[in-house]
Amino acid sequence: MARITRRSNPLIPARLKCAAAVALAVMAMPIYAQQAQPASDTTMLDAIQVSSDLLGTGLENSVKRYAGARTVVKKEEIENSGASNISDVMRRIPGVQVSDNSGSAGSAISLNIGIRGLAGRYSPRSTILLDGIPMANAPYGQPQLSFAPVSLNNIESIDVVRGGGAVRYGPQNVGGIINFKTRAIPTTAEAVGDVTIRQNDYSKGGSNTQYSAFAGKQLDNGLGFALLYSGMSGSDWRVRSDEKVNDLALKFRYELSPTSEIYGKFSYYDVMSRTPGGLTVAQYNANPFQNTRPTDFWSGDRKAFDVGYINTISDTQEFEIRTYYNESNRQSTLYTVNKTSGAITIQHQPRSYQTLGIEPRYTQRFNFGNTTNDVTVGYRYIRERGDDNVYSESITTGAYGAQTTFDNSTDAHAVYIDDKIAFGAWRITPGLRFEHINSLRHDRSTGGDFEVKNNKPLPSLNVAYLLTQDVTLFANYGTSFGVVQNTQLNTMTPANPLQPELAKTIEAGARWKSKNFSAEITAFNIRFDNQIQSVGSGATLAYYNLGKTEHKGIETAIDYTFDKAGPLAGFNAYANYTYTRAKQESGLTAGNDVPFYSRNTDTVGMRYVTGPWGFNLSSTHQSKQYADDKNTVAESADGSNGIIPGFRLWNAQVNWKSPNKKGLELLAGLNNLTDERYFTRTTDGNLGKLVGAPRMIYVQARVAF
Repeated sequence: MARITRRSNPLIPARLKCAAAVALAVMAMPIYAQQAQPASDTTMLDAIQVSSDLLGTGLENSVKRYAGARTVVKKEEIENSGASNISDVMRRIPGVQVSDNSGSAGSAISLNIGIRGLAGRYSPRSTILLDGIPMANAPYGQPQLSFAPVSLNNIESIDVVRGGGAVRYGPQNVGGIINFKTRAIPTTAEAVGDVTIRQNDYSKGGSNTQYSAFAGKQLDNGLGFALLYSGMSGSDWRVRSDEKVNDLALKFRYELSPTSEIYGKFSYYDVMSRTPGGLTVAQYNANPFQNTRPTDFWSGDRKAFDVGYINTISDTQEFEIRTYYNESNRQSTLYTVNKTSGAITIQHQPRSYQTLGIEPRYTQRFNFGNTTNDVTVGYRYIRERGDDNVYSESITTGAYGAQTTFDNSTDAHAVYIDDKIAFGAWRITPGLRFEHINSLRHDRSTGGDFEVKNNKPLPSLNVAYLLTQDVTLFANYGTSFGVVQNTQLNTMTPANPLQPELAKTIEAGARWKSKNFSAEITAFNIRFDNQIQSVGSGATLAYYNLGKTEHKGIETAIDYTFDKAGPLAGFNAYANYTYTRAKQESGLTAGNDVPFYSRNTDTVGMRYVTGPWGFNLSSTHQSKQYADDKNTVAESADGSNGIIPGFRLWNAQVNWKSPNKKGLELLAGLNNLTDERYFTRTTDGNLGKLVGAPRMIYVQARVAF
């Protein structure tokens, strides 16, 4: 969405807790070599801006002065990384891990992101947004992204807030806020656009083709628009892992006055993805790329629109309202063998969702003594309706079994208020969100109803201190909770009344950003109470409030671009490292590591540019993981349990921009340069070992006009 700064009305970039002394201690670095003099530029407030990227969060403001751990990856960095999908990009962000421990791992349909030791399978602990709008088909009732309607080629930037954004977004954001921002509408009168095609070939398995197109223009009458398309067809590194994706969006913006505009987007997404699933140890040793489940697949489609109105009424007032609606359908099939009878069936799980949301907010600036206050009041209503179904099909007779259907409905109301207080070099933001949620699950077969109501106040406090023009110290405290979800409701009984999950997060750190150099360090601690965990499977599956976990660690990152006049001109080097200790605190396994999370991760890389040429070399690493709460080391015969060894991957890329033909760029590269063989394990009904991507060579051509 385009941003129009109408007036030089300064707003605040702050957000997060009151522990400045801790932040000072954390930053025992060369930062303090700079004199701590609050230059006028240091204490300047951010302006109220029309068309923010995230409604009312302040995330449209400077990352440099943001009062929390935050990373923004832009399109140029994404292209230079050689990433072929969203997961490849996310692995490079401090504190973020991609688990891929599901039956749809490696496919184009799901998103598996875990932050700071929290569950990564289908990203249930994070608030994930697309252009500031919840991406999940049912953000409250089913936040899992087993169906994630987002394509890398349509993305302009990825904004990851690991702490400090809890007040306005929820309900479940203990795992941070992630906003995928689609490509912006051009602001030029001339039409602009580009076309890209990329071929990916794996050393094992198959190959696929990715293609995208973009075109947009700003008309003289104030109307701007952009058409985005991204597609993919082919297969991945497993046998018969065919996939097909179409992602289409039409964005618009219309200037109503010098201070106001309406904006919005119509979008359509569909996907078909075959999922080879897990292998036993014997199968994996014989051929880790084989497919023993040729009938399994995931598919889905989503139609959506959103529209918003924003008005910078004056230098001290701003009003914005957004509404959005989407209809989604997804289904999966799973090859199943009855361990007792040996009968083979295919289980079908079609689901549908309809979600409506509306959110107005108002910001008022006023001065009180020597402070400037920006008070924002907002309200959010989300209405979810849908159904989930299960039925089986006999592989021998083709007969269908009885269908089980549940109708789901959730009405969620959230009211929030925060005050961004600025005085001198300090930015302090206290805030409070109150959630009222009513969820109902109806069993069509029995007529039974399962209902739960949740009410929860969620306070937070965020502090930033602008030490110098380049250095920001920050600390914050926030609370988050997760409601009882649709599929958990019908396992509730008077003896097992499920309670919402509750998490409390503290973080403190510092950020240094100058022209050529940037660095950050953050210490964090998360205490997660009342985690809802599943026990048993199939007919015996039930959910209980069993889990308490503690997640603590440190995240660091550094980036340096050598001076253009120096002997290393053209070089850029970067690195990040994260240590996370995520441990269980409940039950017989208290003290053990949380499954499917590595204590140590890092990324290192460098880029060299000379004339029209660019060269990249980078590496990502993660340490070992466990596949269960008991931290079992020995491998089970079915491949579903046992230690998961750590691994390091290397990627290399070269790109060339034509000095003669404007807008022509060619890229080629190798991912997993050494053809490292690594794997993970599944946790769903598709049990077994899942081999990671082998060496991949790719070529890409892009033409802009």
